[in-house]
Amino acid sequence: MGIKFINTIVFCSDIKLSKNFYESILGVQVEKDLGDIVFFGNNLVLHCADSITSTVFKREKSAPPSMQGKKNILIYFEVENLEQIFSKIGKIVKVIHGVEKQAWGQKVFRFYDPDGHIIEFGEPFDVNS
Repeated sequence: MGIKFINTIVFCSDIKLSKNFYESILGVQVEKDLGDIVFFGNNLVLHCADSITSTVFKREKSAPPSMQGKKNILIYFEVENLEQIFSKIGKIVKVIHGVEKQAWGQKVFRFYDPDGHIIEFGEPFDVNS
C-alpha cells in the first residue's frame, strides 16, 4: 500500500473572506467551490472551521475563531518576482517581515492570512542543490 499526499486543509473562520484573500489578493486559482470547502489548483484546500470541526470531532458546537491561526502552520508559495510581489501585496496584508535572505540562502517574506495563518512567499529554491 502506497501513501499519496493529496492536499492540505486549512480551517478558516470565515470561508468567504479567506477564499477572497487567497483568490483575489494572492492569485491562487479556485478549482472547485462547495461553499464550506474550497479547493485550489495547488493542493491547498480551505474549509469552514465550524463545518469541519463538527464533522471531525462530532460536536454540534462550532470551533471558536481563536482556534485558527496559532502560528503553528506556514503555507509556502514560490514566486519568480519576489520583490515586485512584496511591493504590491505588502501594502495590503499584515506583514510579519519584509524580504529577507534566510540561513539556507533563499529570499522570502512572510505575512498573515485573515485567520492569522502564516503565509510565506519565497524565490524558487531547489532543495536538491
